[in-house]
Amino acid sequence: MKSYREELWFETKTRRAYLNITAQVDAAVQKSGVREGMVLVNAMHITASVYINDDEAGLLHDYETVLERLAPQDATYRHNDTGEDNGDAHIKRQLMGREVVVAITDGKLDFGPWEQIFYGEFDGRRRKRVLVKVIGE
Repeated sequence: MKSYREELWFETKTRRAYLNITAQVDAAVQKSGVREGMVLVNAMHITASVYINDDEAGLLHDYETVLERLAPQDATYRHNDTGEDNGDAHIKRQLMGREVVVAITDGKLDFGPWEQIFYGEFDGRRRKRVLVKVIGE
């Protein structure tokens, strides 16, 4: 069995962003040489997310609208009493999830129709990383 590890680094110019990272994950899978197996992709920060969905502008706008309605940036959060200002970002991360696992079949990411891998940033403007761990044969 093979194992391959790579870190992807991101620094968004905005506080919130949704980045399609499918090509970077696919490149890591190709470097791994794994033909049959799985890839784990997870955000290594508690105010960022990795998730799978469609890369469609209206949907990305809907995420922003719904997440802001559920956890408004300007709301009062006990977490912010510690001197932080990102209580909303922690909640948004919980809603969107930490990681995804994708099957690798015949050396390719084995997606359903329209599926893509995204990095969701909820407290950006600083450098953060995503772990890509490929395991298989």
